[in-house]
Amino acid sequence: MTGSGAGSITDDQHLARLGKRPVLKRSFGFMSMLGFSCTVLITWEGILMTSVQGLMNGGPAGVIWGYLVVWLGTLSTFATIAELASMAPTAAGQYHWVAMLAPSSCRNFLSYITAWVTFSGWQAVAASAAYLIATIIQGIAALTHPEYALKAWHGLLICWTLVAFSVLINSTGGRILARFEGLVLILHLVGFFAVLIPLVYFGHHSSPSFVFTTFLNGGDWSTQTLSFFVGLPASVFALIGADSAVHMSEEIQSAATIVPQALIYSLLINGILGWAMVIAMIFCMGDPNEALNAQATVIHPFLHIFHQAVKSTTGAALMASIVVVLGAASTVGCYASASRMLWSFSRDKGPPLSGIVVKLAPSTSIPIYAVFVTLIISMLLSLITLGSSVAFTQIGSLSTAGLYASYLLVCSLLLWRRVTGSIKPASNETSVVGPDNLYWGPWRLSEPLGTLSNGFACVYLLLLWFWCFWPPASSVRPETMNFSSLVFGSVVLFSILWYVVRARHTFRGPLREVNPSDIPY
Repeated sequence: MTGSGAGSITDDQHLARLGKRPVLKRSFGFMSMLGFSCTVLITWEGILMTSVQGLMNGGPAGVIWGYLVVWLGTLSTFATIAELASMAPTAAGQYHWVAMLAPSSCRNFLSYITAWVTFSGWQAVAASAAYLIATIIQGIAALTHPEYALKAWHGLLICWTLVAFSVLINSTGGRILARFEGLVLILHLVGFFAVLIPLVYFGHHSSPSFVFTTFLNGGDWSTQTLSFFVGLPASVFALIGADSAVHMSEEIQSAATIVPQALIYSLLINGILGWAMVIAMIFCMGDPNEALNAQATVIHPFLHIFHQAVKSTTGAALMASIVVVLGAASTVGCYASASRMLWSFSRDKGPPLSGIVVKLAPSTSIPIYAVFVTLIISMLLSLITLGSSVAFTQIGSLSTAGLYASYLLVCSLLLWRRVTGSIKPASNETSVVGPDNLYWGPWRLSEPLGTLSNGFACVYLLLLWFWCFWPPASSVRPETMNFSSLVFGSVVLFSILWYVVRARHTFRGPLREVNPSDIPY
């Protein structure tokens, strides 16, 4: 990693070079943003929730080695995205970078499509995160009260309570949100040991050969290798949303250096904790089929694993409650990032009703309308659970398809720009940063590591994006069908149609609101 005197440029000057007027309050420093990034990811908690498909397709060894592949690929991806965040630290993130990097012939179109898939991906993350935690609460109720009958409307009301809590925290102001995330970082680290120690100490341990070499093919695929790749996306959701810090860039002090650092350190911390937790969970799991069958009673297999390990309903419930608290805190961060992404897109006149959504709260400078639009979208999407929880799961899978598509596009364009030598060294110049005048930021990977990492990220993203559309079983039925391709395709089709009908007349990429000369140097 290299640095430069470009780091002496102030945050307002960075934004001015990108054509954006600073209007949000910068309340986050390094520690609060590290806490924010870590708690949006909640990887050790997330892998407990999302490992079901990996157990079914891949088995114990598939979950462990699949997680390692996804973690390394995600690290490579976000090392590249960290370079972009240092070049252009803006809440717009991916679609602004596409507008900077893409050829002029398709710049506005690609930027617009990227904005929509990123927006839809983050809205799916916000909605599915709340619903996932709601189902864990229901699972705890079923664990502690076996007579409890799971009802879809119970989960819906719990989900709405969680999103209301997220909106409340997001509406109080940036300083409270920053302090909240700093405190949650402590709980995230302490909670890890509070769950890991009793799980490992009290649980019965399987043999290392079972844990690291036992693969399963529960989806009846033609080969074990195919089954492993089908189960690979199970680990993705535990690491999804690492670009959360990017969309908070305009509320972070020294964003050009803090955002890249928060991205990398949060992935290192969460990746290590997640790796340890997934190994501990598999060691203490017992019979994989028994854990998978527990979905019928407690929804989430990890609740069964906790109970089997500590031999105490109360103990298992307390351990799971830690996951619930941290999951609720993660939802707060998801709402912050999703709303900032929507606000930034509205600032550039992208979605319908942009003139309303872009407004800020006068006293706090929070994009309050974007926060409430995110609330409404989550509440409407969660109504799907009354008809089918499987259908809602497909909405959640949009987060992987949408965000990974945006990552793939920006990483591919950056690779093209860097191998053609189109990016100049970091500079303190006051010139506008744009497609024909690109500068590296103060944070970047040294060569040839940067190019190698960028290339590997593109290969990884294409691989995972392909497999995220596969169903969990070779025998496809309505309840096992993966409709994420239909959902993702619908978003892309809508964005193309809206662009042709209206947006091509109003959307010109990221708007230039201010010139660098307007901000004193």
